[in-house]
Amino acid sequence: MPWPKNLTIFSPKRIKAKVEQICPGAVSCADILAIAARDSVAILGGPNYEVKLGRRDSKTASFSAANSGVIPPPTSTLSNLINRFRNKGLSEKDMVALSGAHTIGKARCTSFRNRIYNETNINRSFAKARQSKCPRNSGDNNLADLDVTTPNSFDNDYYKNLLSQKGLLHSDQILFNGGSSDSLVKQYSRNPNKFYSDFVTAMIKMGDIDPLTGSK
Repeated sequence: MPWPKNLTIFSPKRIKAKVEQICPGAVSCADILAIAARDSVAILGGPNYEVKLGRRDSKTASFSAANSGVIPPPTSTLSNLINRFRNKGLSEKDMVALSGAHTIGKARCTSFRNRIYNETNINRSFAKARQSKCPRNSGDNNLADLDVTTPNSFDNDYYKNLLSQKGLLHSDQILFNGGSSDSLVKQYSRNPNKFYSDFVTAMIKMGDIDPLTGSK
């Protein structure tokens, strides 16, 4: 499925501006992001699902909080991924299903350089191709597709890539590296409908994490 040429019209900033014209001060940026994520998945061929609304925006933004490790970094071990998600009420299955969102999107060279030059559980031709766009000592902001096969479609090729050791990030390939999540990766690689179902369940669960209620 080709990437829609006008997909930029769905940017959260533009959506927020349009919504504010009609319903000023009523719809949060957080809800807009959740809806835009859902619609992007559907537009690119993935499942559609209901999104719960009523989120509230933070009054501040914190770079240090975003990088505190609550969101697992691309260097994460499998145990780190499992534990970080479990701490938020998400199971290992939820974590593996949510990782499938990497069937679309890109990553910066700085986040996968060590993997393509130093790791051994990687397809050599895949690594060499990535090295051409991510030199050892430059190009930190150069981008590569997280899904080398179908980067503009929401499908289960992400998991098929892991079976061939073509996960771009260390935290991708670690899902299929002789550990407890191997069976889920195999299952999702064979059964896209199962992946879609578990992805939707996990997305809804993630949206229910620590909602603010009352006067909070």
